[in-house]
Amino acid sequence: MNYTAHQIAEISNAKVIGDGNLLIKNIAFDSRIIYSTKNTAFIAINTHKNSGEKFIESAIDRGIKVIISEHHFPQFENITWIIVENSVEFLQKLAKYHFENAHLKSVGITGSNGKTILKEWLYQCLWNEFSTVKSPKSFNSQIGLPLSLLQINDSHQLGIFEVGISKPHEMEKLENIFHPQIGLLTHIGTAHLANFNSEEELIDEKIQLFKHSEVIIYNGDNDLVSKRIREIYSSKKLISYGFKNLNNVHYKIGISKNEDVVIQYFDEEISFPVHQRDEATLSNALALVTVLKELGLDNKKIVEKINALKAVEMRLEAIEGVKKNIIINDSFNLDLDSLKTALQFLNEYRKPEKSLVLTDIIGVNTNANELYEEVADLVNDQNFDCVFLIGNEISEFHKLFKAKTFTFINTQELIDSKYLNDLENQIILLKGARKFEIERIKDILELRKHDTVLEINLNALLHNINYHKSLLKTSTKMMAMVKANSYGLGSYEISEFLQHHHIDYLGVAFVDEGVELRKKGITVPIIVMNPEQHSYETVIEYNLEPEIYSFRVLELFYEAVQKSGYDKKYPVHIKLETGMHRLGFKKFELDELSNTLINTNLKVQSIFSHLSSSDVPNEKDFTLHQLEVFEENSSYLINKLGYKPIRHILNSSGITNYTDYQYDMVRIGIGMLGESSNTEIQKQLRSVVSFKTVISQISLVENGESVGYSRKFKTDHPTKIATIPVGYADGIPRLIGNMAGNVGIHKVLAPIVGNVCMDMMMINIDHINTVKEGDSVTIFNAKPSLKEFAEYCKTITYEVLTSISPRVKRIYIKD
Repeated sequence: MNYTAHQIAEISNAKVIGDGNLLIKNIAFDSRIIYSTKNTAFIAINTHKNSGEKFIESAIDRGIKVIISEHHFPQFENITWIIVENSVEFLQKLAKYHFENAHLKSVGITGSNGKTILKEWLYQCLWNEFSTVKSPKSFNSQIGLPLSLLQINDSHQLGIFEVGISKPHEMEKLENIFHPQIGLLTHIGTAHLANFNSEEELIDEKIQLFKHSEVIIYNGDNDLVSKRIREIYSSKKLISYGFKNLNNVHYKIGISKNEDVVIQYFDEEISFPVHQRDEATLSNALALVTVLKELGLDNKKIVEKINALKAVEMRLEAIEGVKKNIIINDSFNLDLDSLKTALQFLNEYRKPEKSLVLTDIIGVNTNANELYEEVADLVNDQNFDCVFLIGNEISEFHKLFKAKTFTFINTQELIDSKYLNDLENQIILLKGARKFEIERIKDILELRKHDTVLEINLNALLHNINYHKSLLKTSTKMMAMVKANSYGLGSYEISEFLQHHHIDYLGVAFVDEGVELRKKGITVPIIVMNPEQHSYETVIEYNLEPEIYSFRVLELFYEAVQKSGYDKKYPVHIKLETGMHRLGFKKFELDELSNTLINTNLKVQSIFSHLSSSDVPNEKDFTLHQLEVFEENSSYLINKLGYKPIRHILNSSGITNYTDYQYDMVRIGIGMLGESSNTEIQKQLRSVVSFKTVISQISLVENGESVGYSRKFKTDHPTKIATIPVGYADGIPRLIGNMAGNVGIHKVLAPIVGNVCMDMMMINIDHINTVKEGDSVTIFNAKPSLKEFAEYCKTITYEVLTSISPRVKRIYIKD
């Protein structure tokens, strides 16, 4: 993009208020992740779920001078406004104009799986053949695709963009914006099928993208896909790929052997080595070769490109560091897109001081001066305290960086300098090209060195929250339960992420948990579900909001408020007993309760109760009885109080099974971690937590020998046994030893043999091929799943998660 405000208004039939000559090169749509304000406009996107206009003030506070909005807010002075009729349609109209005037060759990728991997592989193969632009991350939606297209500049010769849809009639809008010359259809799976009447309807929706394509490349293993494409686009150039020999492009030999694979491409054969031979990788390789051939690369060059491919790592890690630092590790790849993504992630943390380790940018086909000027502009906008530059090229441009800047030829030179030892209570972003191996810096700075880790996928957590929100009215608030160290995942890290994404309330069990969050900068309202008598002064000191469940608690807390000199109405949350018989006021107590509350300077912020069996279908009648009691008693109390507090009773399973009773707020706990008692809902959620370790040693145990303490396991034939460094001190219960439980290796279950030790356990790997020491082991995630692992332990998922030891390193990732 390179337009003035006036030009944008002319293109989109919008109105400018203010300085129409201001130059706009970037459009930001999320005020929380604005990484640069230079030549950037903020667009307030309004959808049926939310209004971006609520965040205009936040964008202006960050330094934005141009606002694109459906309404003008004159109270904000010295701002240029572009007033549009519909914010999403404006974005799409601008992107359509920009794309159609770009004159570049384009590849459009759609399908259920593999879009992002193929986009990144194509970019790795083509960046030095053509000046290439691609979608950042997985920007492929009604908003993401237009933002991707607006990255095109005059120098680009090739654009690679992914396009995603989830509902009928969406692709028509996207194809109107973007009509690729080469269309690529990847695997069609079950994702989003629930929103369509049939698989055929889903396929027809996807392939609308190819209406104006010259060439269509598609996975022909799906007979229905082949049928529909040949019926609708018979006049176009069609190329099918897949495992079936009837496809134009397929494997001739080598799928299941350790030799090179041979691809039959029409009448040609192309041979190259493949290290990973899972179905998805092999299928993506066929699609890659087909697109490269269509773009004119010869077989020799294609083989060179494939041999040079690097694994696509699309994740950032946040790790607890020494000296109270937080390490954000993004040492997997480096280009401008991934740098911007990392800077966005950085903005989700509130630590005031931050440092950056940044290397040469390799594999970007552009002028070095222009490249590093843009890099420096991005970095300077973040106000880093220290910047450490590694590499000969980037070091030449050190004067462009405003922070205290140090230069090094290689990573070892930075490590030897000891500068890293001085970093304390900071966020440290590690961003580098692979060849510099800056993950070595992570190894030095991280607090825990244990090979056993608990990975928490923050994007999956956000997906699960948003899915539950999609079941609710837009006005319904959401409270996230972060008690018990956020179910073992890390109270502060999860709370900080939720606060960044505008959660309404947080819930903790005890005051100490709330105090820790306040000390670390969490400002959203925090409800303490079990405020102990000795802690009331602390509740008030740290602006926490207590649950009141009895007259004794009410009286003691009111006394504490009076002693504190608090001069406003202090917010409290009234718990009603509706049938669980744990805590709460009963019906006969409501008159006395209301009279007492009216005569205090306490304000009832919410009235709530708890469902005991919302996850048990056979207890539906009892749950409905609880809901009926809650409605009756809360309405009675509200009438007595004379004002309307927030009401809430639904927990995670309540949200999915009793949505009609959402009242003003719901409480989400295990649901945000991807667990649901509703099997249909479970299919829509993403797994958040992955417990992993590695194989320490592999031994061949002879026939009749024993394994582990007390000789509980004895072999009846020569058996391969692997030892892994995790035991009951890490949260693995002893009862899953002796074949009661399994772990996963290479997606195959391996039984735990012998007694579980304090720090180790042994597993039988006799049936798994090509296992070696150092290989990854999944304790739970997909195979086995968290729910399956809980079944091994004869308990529930909550207990499994909260039992994981603090000594296990937590890693927070965004994929």
